[in-house]
Amino acid sequence: MKIRYISSFIVLLFILVACSGNDPTGETIAPFSFEDQHEQSFGTGDLEGKVWIASFVFTNCETVCPPMMYEMASLQKEFEKEGIEAEFVTFTVDPEVDSSRSLKQYMDQFTDDDANWHMLTGYSQETIEAFAREQFQTIVQKPDNTNQVIHGTNFYLVDDQGYIVHEFNYIDETYMEEMIDAINNI
Repeated sequence: MKIRYISSFIVLLFILVACSGNDPTGETIAPFSFEDQHEQSFGTGDLEGKVWIASFVFTNCETVCPPMMYEMASLQKEFEKEGIEAEFVTFTVDPEVDSSRSLKQYMDQFTDDDANWHMLTGYSQETIEAFAREQFQTIVQKPDNTNQVIHGTNFYLVDDQGYIVHEFNYIDETYMEEMIDAINNI
């Protein structure tokens, strides 16, 4: 009899865990409006009611940014193939160097379709450091002795209400499938 109750409890527990899905935690992303690669204002007002993927890169990056951009372009193609509507928002972590024009040139190395991909600049170094820390709980730091910027490398899934649902490490082999599943459960 005890085994039956324990078995029932375990099954119920698995059901509850499975149903928890991708419930957002924390606060919504604070309103922002910056400048995109076309020198146009872009921000949370443009993202209302839309699912979006956020990332942080810079154009002079000598390490992780090119692979991140390649993966973001792969996501963009896969989403199009799967019929998933999402916006891609990439914040430069080196805004004093990365102009709208340089971001456009950088993006063109990875995709020829920037209709739903917005690379943002037009803020100070202090602003992006605080924004990344406070909104995405990730580090952005530009040391004085180098032109390289320290920054997080995850992709952030933000739901249509502006909540971060999940973050993904682009080097995980299954991140793309997991992200698609998460989007389909929003």
